Amino acid sequence: MNTAGTIDRPLTHDPKKQAPMKPSTSEPAGSATPDFTTNGATDSRQNRTREMQLIPEALARAHMHDRLHEAERERRALRLATARRMQRRAERASMRARRALAMAVMQ
Repeated sequence: MNTAGTIDRPLTHDPKKQAPMKPSTSEPAGSATPDFTTNGATDSRQNRTREMQLIPEALARAHMHDRLHEAERERRALRLATARRMQRRAERASMRARRALAMAVMQ
């Protein structure tokens, strides 16, 4: 069976062995959009790629910055709680000492 290939199912996938495209008679010659150079597009794509590669690093840096500040806040809160606990303990010891002194004076 010797059938010609179609667009969806070409006879071969090798572009060199395929038949060359013929210009359509329904379109006027030169109606296709002109080719454009990709130098600027390649440069911007390179820059965007470089920037996009740095995004995770910047996110990680910001995340670590937030984590360090959170840890510092927790340490400060823990020190404050410890200081208040020690202050209450010192006040109770002071009251016991006063009572003991008062009892000693009264006898």
